[in-house]
Order: sequence, then structure tokens, then C-alpha cells
Amino acid sequence: MDRFRLDGKSALVIGGTKGLGQAMALALAAAGADVCIVGRGPAGLQETADAITALGRRGSHIAADVTDEVQVEALVAETVARYGRIDILVNSQGVVYLEPTHEFNTEAWQQVVDVNLKSVFLCCKHVGRVMLEQQRGKIINISSVRGFQGRAEDPAYAPTKGAVNQLTHSLAIEWGARGINVNGIAPVFTRTAMAESYLSDPARLEWVLSRIPMQRVGELEDLFGPVVFLASGASDFVNGHILLVDGGWTAA
Repeated sequence: MDRFRLDGKSALVIGGTKGLGQAMALALAAAGADVCIVGRGPAGLQETADAITALGRRGSHIAADVTDEVQVEALVAETVARYGRIDILVNSQGVVYLEPTHEFNTEAWQQVVDVNLKSVFLCCKHVGRVMLEQQRGKIINISSVRGFQGRAEDPAYAPTKGAVNQLTHSLAIEWGARGINVNGIAPVFTRTAMAESYLSDPARLEWVLSRIPMQRVGELEDLFGPVVFLASGASDFVNGHILLVDGGWTAA
């Protein structure tokens, strides 16, 4: 099972200070990768980097606004300076805002688009340049089941996740022959701080559970295997795939 190991690999995890991103950063480190995490502000950066180091890997962090191309270009250069290369990119940044469309604040809509889509494009663009020079790399974009299914009062989050899916497909086609695998992971509701504000409503939780054949919401541990698989040599012939981690939600 050595093909699942990531020893000697360096990973860049965007949005790695909390929730899904933090969990996946730690999973990559546990599998052997050195990991640099990126967050907008200082909260969680040092703690997560320390947790990576405690696993015996080189953990580091960078504070940056990944909706700003200048900052993205700088953080990519800094990561290469620290690790010599970038083998794995995980785009796990994301925000959600729900409101009836006719009342939806346009500035809030733009923020969701910038964080969920523009920043993914920017990180893929600049890390992609590094990987093209290396002729090797794994890019993993975190989507959502909402990238496959719309919902009422969601004119921003679901559309951006659908766009991330198509960006993933386009890059997989463009870069596949040049040694870069581009795939995605689409989780269902997972117990994170962002999701808890929704799942804390008993009626909403009951509705969510009624939609999931496995009769539970996702846990952070459910992402460990998928992200390590897509980052490792075990997935070398997997390209342009969005891996659903949804307990059967989209099959029901």
C-alpha cells in the first residue's frame, strides 16, 4: 500500500486553518507530506502548523487573501522557496450565504463568487505554473453536493460549486497530458463550524438525515481517505473526477 504514502511530497492547503481544510491538511501530513497551510487571518494558522509538525512533518503557514492575485502569486513563490516544489494543491476555501434571491445582497453574492470560484482559479493558475515546470502535480478542488444540485434561496454558493466542478474538468483536460491530475471532492453536510449553524436547527437536521441513505451527516474523518487517495500515486490514472463523499445523497 505504499502508493498511498506521501513521503517526500509537499502540499499547499488553502483554507487549512479550520474545518475541512484543516482536517485534510492533517490527513496529508499523517500520510507523510510536508504541508503549508494558508488562511486569510492569523486564527488557527500557528496551531495547525504545530499539529502538522507534531506528526513529524514540516508544517508552515502563510496569511493571505487568496482573492487577490498579487498575494496568491507571492504565497506560491514563498511555498516553493520553503519546500523546493509543490506536489499537491488542495483548494478548500469557501463561504456560504443563503437568502431569497430577490433580497440577496449583491456585495455578499460577489464575496461568495470571489472566495469560492475566483480564488480557486487564481490558486490553480499560479500553482499550475509550478506544476507544469515540474511536469507533475495533484490538484484537488473541494466542491459540494450543491455543485450537482441547486436549491432555493441559494443563488451564489451552489452556482459557484458547479463552476468549480467545470473548472476542474477543464483543467484536467488541459493539463492531463502534462503530468497534472486535477480532481475534486464533493462532500455533503459535514460537521464543521460553518455547517453547524445550519444543522443546529432540529428541523433542518431531520430533513438532511432524511435525504442521506446512511442516516448520518459527514464527519471530518470521512475526508481523510479521499484526499490522501487523490493526492497519492494510487490515483495516477484518475483525472477530471469529482469524488462524492455524501453517504448516498446524490444517489437517492
